[in-house]
Amino acid sequence: MKEHFPASGRQMLETAADTQDFGERVGRALEAGDVVILDGPLGAGKTTFTQGIARGMGVKGRVTSPTFVIAREHRSLVDGPALVHVDAYRLGETAELDALDLDTDLDAAVVVAEWGGGLVEALSDAYLLIQIDREASDPDSEARLFTWRYVTDPGH
Repeated sequence: MKEHFPASGRQMLETAADTQDFGERVGRALEAGDVVILDGPLGAGKTTFTQGIARGMGVKGRVTSPTFVIAREHRSLVDGPALVHVDAYRLGETAELDALDLDTDLDAAVVVAEWGGGLVEALSDAYLLIQIDREASDPDSEARLFTWRYVTDPGH
């Protein structure tokens, strides 16, 4: 991950567009070999955030939830790394990711894993953990609290 992105932080995002814009900032900071783990309840905005990451990385293809296909691969349009978007909840075990029929070497791609907590940390000695909380004080609000930290402890 490029150094200009803060290693940890919190940000309240009011709308889906704000979520995508923040994802775009993260996407511009990602490099080949990076792993991003998205943790949050159903409907928290994990796929919306990943759409922003894809925009920031300059990859092709429409980003949709990988729930029914387990993983989607998006090739770069700008000679950068591919984006591998994974539904880790359905994946089950880390070892299965290597068994998927992906055309990309995971070390040469960016892996974004929805529901990845506790499942894909072994892919890398370091990863960006992003937790999304959709519980805003106003029940009619679309606001989401994003908390992130770059984990570099190989022992997790």
